[in-house]
Amino acid sequence: MSDTPTNLPAGHKAVRLRIEGRVQGVSYRMWAVAEASARGLTGWVRNRKDGSVEALIIGHCTKVDEVIELCHSGPSLARVTQVTVEVAQGIAADDFREMPTV
Repeated sequence: MSDTPTNLPAGHKAVRLRIEGRVQGVSYRMWAVAEASARGLTGWVRNRKDGSVEALIIGHCTKVDEVIELCHSGPSLARVTQVTVEVAQGIAADDFREMPTV
């Protein structure tokens, strides 16, 4: 089984992140939308009822990796304790947006 879903162009990937720590109430979602959008990535970000933030990030491998690295610190008021990354299927809208809390 490949680590890259077959529905993405060569050199692209899709990942699902779970970011834990003090990541809600600190503009983490707004920050994530800005960082991903600035790099031309697609996907979404949302709060989870357990206090974490979840994101689906899709795009060119180097740009996705940049955002993953940035997510370890987040916006200035965030205190990230853990970022879990897993391979995902690359199905999303044509932009990067906030989604409702789940």
